[in-house]
Amino acid sequence: MDFGLATEFSPEEYRYQPEVRQLTDLEPDLVKIIQHLHESLDPRTVFACFGKIMGQHLPIEGIEMTFKHHQFHWGSHQGIKVLQQVNFSGDVCHLNYVLRKPLTPSQSQRLSAIQTLVLLPMFNAIKYQEISRKAMYDSLTNLGNRHYYSESLKKAIATSTRHESPLSIVILDLDNFKQLNDNHGHLLGDKVLAEFGQLLASAIRDTDQAFRVGGDEFVVIVRGDSSAASILCERVLSSISTHSLFEKYQAETSLGVSQWREGESAATVFERADKALYLAKSDGRRCFKIA
Repeated sequence: MDFGLATEFSPEEYRYQPEVRQLTDLEPDLVKIIQHLHESLDPRTVFACFGKIMGQHLPIEGIEMTFKHHQFHWGSHQGIKVLQQVNFSGDVCHLNYVLRKPLTPSQSQRLSAIQTLVLLPMFNAIKYQEISRKAMYDSLTNLGNRHYYSESLKKAIATSTRHESPLSIVILDLDNFKQLNDNHGHLLGDKVLAEFGQLLASAIRDTDQAFRVGGDEFVVIVRGDSSAASILCERVLSSISTHSLFEKYQAETSLGVSQWREGESAATVFERADKALYLAKSDGRRCFKIA
C-alpha cells in the first residue's frame, strides 16, 4: 500500500495555533496534547510525543523523520513502510512510517489530520533550535561564541563552587596569524581558523567546552585542575604539529592556563590565563604556560 501526501505550510503559519474547529474529529485529550506541544521548544521531546500519539491512535510501530540536517527516530524499524513528504517553507520533510498493517481509508485521513497538526510544533521547535544555535555558536568554526563562553563560564564557576570541584580555562591563539592573513589572504585565514576549530573540538573531552571568542582567539573551559588542562594543551600542540595544513603554512599556537580559585571572578581567571598566554609567546611560542 502506498499513498502520497504533500502538505504545504506557508511561512505565515509559523507559530500557528490550531483552532478547535480543525480538531473536532479528534478526542479532547488529544487536542490538549497537541496544543501543549506548541509550548515545547525541544524538537526531540515533540517528536517523541508525535510518535506516541501516532502509535496510540493508528497501527504505527515506528517513525523516521528527516528535515534539513535533522534526523529523528521513534519505535521499530520492522513493518510495512510508507514514505511521505511534507513541504515547509521551501524545505522538504521526509517521513517514513512503519505500520503493523495497511491503513484503512479512514485511518489514512486520521494520519493526515494528526500529522499536519503535530508537525507544526515540531517545525516550530526546530526553527527555535536553529535560531538559538546561531545566537550561541560561531558560524566559521562551529564552536561557541563569546557570549556563549561568558554564560558557560559563569555556570561552570557556580557548579564548581557548589560541588567544590576543580575548574580551569585555557586561552589559545594562532601564532603569527596576521602575517598569514597578509601573505596568503583572508580565505586561507578563514580555512585555517575553521580547521583549528575542528582540531580543538577533537582534542577536548566530552566534559570540556571550546569557544572562539574573537579573531584567532579561542578558549576552552576544562572541568578539571591545571594538570588536566596541561594534558589538553599537550594534545593540541601534538595535533597541530602533525596537521598538513598547519605544517604547510607554519601555523602554530600558544596557550595559557589558569585554574579557577574559590571566590575568583570569571574576569580574573581569564586575565590570569591571558597573562600565561603571553608568557608562552615571550618564551618562544609553540608552548603553554600555567598561571
